[in-house]
Amino acid sequence: MYAITIAEPGGPEVLTWAEVPDEKPEPGEVLVEVTASAVNRADLLQRQGFYRPPAGASAYPGLEASGTIVEVGAGVSGWAVGDRVCALLAGGGYAERVRVPTGQLLPVPEEMDLVSAAALPEVVCTVWSNVFMVAHLRKGETLLVHGGSSGIGTMAIQLAAAAGARILTTAGSAAKLARCRELGAEVTINYRDEDFVARVHEATDGVGVDVILDNMGAKYLDRNVDALAVNGRLVVIGLQGGARGELDLSKLLAKRAAVAATTLRARPPAEKAAIVAAVREHVWPLLESGRVEPIIDRVLPIADAAEAHRVVEESGHIGKVLLKVR
Repeated sequence: MYAITIAEPGGPEVLTWAEVPDEKPEPGEVLVEVTASAVNRADLLQRQGFYRPPAGASAYPGLEASGTIVEVGAGVSGWAVGDRVCALLAGGGYAERVRVPTGQLLPVPEEMDLVSAAALPEVVCTVWSNVFMVAHLRKGETLLVHGGSSGIGTMAIQLAAAAGARILTTAGSAAKLARCRELGAEVTINYRDEDFVARVHEATDGVGVDVILDNMGAKYLDRNVDALAVNGRLVVIGLQGGARGELDLSKLLAKRAAVAATTLRARPPAEKAAIVAAVREHVWPLLESGRVEPIIDRVLPIADAAEAHRVVEESGHIGKVLLKVR
């Protein structure tokens, strides 16, 4: 089979579509013939040599994929050859075929095409696990989403709106902010020329927000705490603004607030399976009814993986950038 390989860390040009050994499903796994994958920032970090795959994971990039089951391993039930699926992966999505533990499989919604389904697993699992399972966002609460025009941001806005929350978001251009409003954000903040803390306090009459989904890390840490309400919850899922910051614990004490930081890729299979099961129960009905949809900026052929990485690095896109394998 063929897959995108990384001979050595570097720029997008190191991504090479090359022949590699065939995959074979282990017990409890299926083999998926990949239709499409998606570009995530973790893929960029892996390409640059900063994010090694977990032990036992595929060396090829790609944290999600969609396609058709072509082989079923021993002990598998509930899935069959020919099933249309999308999958949460620890790696290997940029390939013609990928092995997937059955606990990380999701059926493709009936009315959705296979390519579009590749935009779902990573963002939906990330948003649901962090905003709802960790931060416990409830109806009537307020959510601040940083990077609202990203794949994760566009999904977070939609799911929070479906849950009856009030949504505030940051983004870096008028076009991105307009798209966030279309998806359900009430308050949109251009982080390039506005102070998000001031805007949060203005929009909430000084109360602050109940939940913050943050992709920036250190750069926003102190200001995120300032923007939290009493009993607020900050969930950090990215480090685009650095990994080391100073935290004033007296602010957390005064607000009885909490800070959590999570990753998805390295979690044990049982934890991933629990998240996937919750997503299937709570999010899939919203997708099937059309209340929530994947936001896709563009689809490029897998041979253009380098260009897809450049697009994501430049941050001009809205939603997901997909790679079509077949």
